[in-house]
Amino acid sequence: MQIGHIPLANRLFVAPMAGVTDRPFRQLCKALGAGYAVSEMVTSRKDLWNSLKTSRRANHAGEPGPIAVQIAGTDAPMMAEAAVYNVERGAQIIDINMGCPAKKVCNKWAGSALMQNEALAVEIAAAVVEACAPFNVPVTLKMRTGWCQQHKNAVTLARQFESVGIQMLTVHGRTREQGYKGQAEYDTIAAVKSAVKVPVVANGDIKSPEKARDVLAITGADAVMIGRAAQGRPWIFREIGHFLATGEHLAPPLVAEVRRLLLDHLQDHYHLYGEQTGVRSARKHIAWYLRALPGGEALRQHINTIEDCATQWQAVADYLDALAQQMDRLPAATAADADTEEQEGLAA
Repeated sequence: MQIGHIPLANRLFVAPMAGVTDRPFRQLCKALGAGYAVSEMVTSRKDLWNSLKTSRRANHAGEPGPIAVQIAGTDAPMMAEAAVYNVERGAQIIDINMGCPAKKVCNKWAGSALMQNEALAVEIAAAVVEACAPFNVPVTLKMRTGWCQQHKNAVTLARQFESVGIQMLTVHGRTREQGYKGQAEYDTIAAVKSAVKVPVVANGDIKSPEKARDVLAITGADAVMIGRAAQGRPWIFREIGHFLATGEHLAPPLVAEVRRLLLDHLQDHYHLYGEQTGVRSARKHIAWYLRALPGGEALRQHINTIEDCATQWQAVADYLDALAQQMDRLPAATAADADTEEQEGLAA
């Protein structure tokens, strides 16, 4: 599969999630079988580009390509300028956010709110494509099925986006009104796939190898994008890849491997965020890894009282050392756990 002229390793993608898919998490997912990962949403507001938050989100140091940056905003010239800004800082693909359901985004008419204004949505897509063309950088777009059940316009918009040069479309199988509630539906994604020639990516409720197989079959999509199910379970990508290739399940990961992955992830996380922010922002990742493990809830509560990175890291290391004395591999139910808790980050 390719995005424009850029080849991808496979058709298993990491969804952009605010507060989650930073560089350490993207690198981890790629190392564990994801073929493609998109950055956290970066604002198009020029006055915020030099903020610490935006600079962290735009940090791609050492990350294997292709480097994809998602931008969000409501003004076509500003979005075009933001695209160029990120391309000049290493972005090889620009993704436009028209899928985020968060109130703080939609209240500013960005994210999925743009699907209510088709003319503006297409104007933004066209402006970003035009701005990226001199750099030979393809532009992709992520959207929902529509604003609400009564106004599902993904197919109509998909045709227009393709006509102005968007080179891949990702569709989350929910309306903005649904948020992350209820069940994702895939008929709309299948209809989008039938309506356009560019690659289409299916997103929403893909939590297991079997579900990935079924969604690919139902929609005819070229790839699947996984968000919340990868939180605390980044090896889901290799599990799905193995299942799609062989029809067989991988064994749950070894506790020793999870120990190495989590501790390395924490060190990378601390390095990016620093002591004060790092120890706090790492808590959610630790909680996701530990959910449903023996003693995991007690450790999570303890972790939330720790205020320095070294002590936090050591507490996790000690717990996993003790767990390795009890079992070689994660419990099968944990490794295949499809029910993720509501996340702090928001899938875009």
